[in-house]
Amino acid sequence: MVTTHKTYSPKASEVTRAWRLVDANGQTLGRLASEVAGYLRGKHQPTFAEHLDVGDYVVVINAARLRVTGNKARDRLYYRHSTYPGGFKSVALGELLERHPDRLLKNTVRGMLPRTALGRKMLRKLKVYSGPDHPHEAQLRASAKLQEQKS
Repeated sequence: MVTTHKTYSPKASEVTRAWRLVDANGQTLGRLASEVAGYLRGKHQPTFAEHLDVGDYVVVINAARLRVTGNKARDRLYYRHSTYPGGFKSVALGELLERHPDRLLKNTVRGMLPRTALGRKMLRKLKVYSGPDHPHEAQLRASAKLQEQKS
């Protein structure tokens, strides 16, 4: 008895994307970011492929209510440079969480995605909002309806 096993590789035309809503209220920054990065890459799907973008759209709300454990809010610094002499700046994580919590989460997720054009394409599917309001209600409803019809 000879059995042959063939590896399934999805085609770009076969990919269907869902919209996921993630509430960041009270969640730890790194744990939430790794979960979101997995959804963006498509690792939760049985048709996952390294070379294709098969992930879902992710809408994160309440990013201002993220938790950071330990002394990271005070000790961890984020750096940038304006390319001008003396243009080196550093900001503590706690200050960045107060001012721009959406940027903080987006940068954390970016560090967990591939550093290629494919990773940049995946990052474009991430929508982060500081509060509970977002303009993607129609997409979420349509995605839920589609999932309901499939099952």
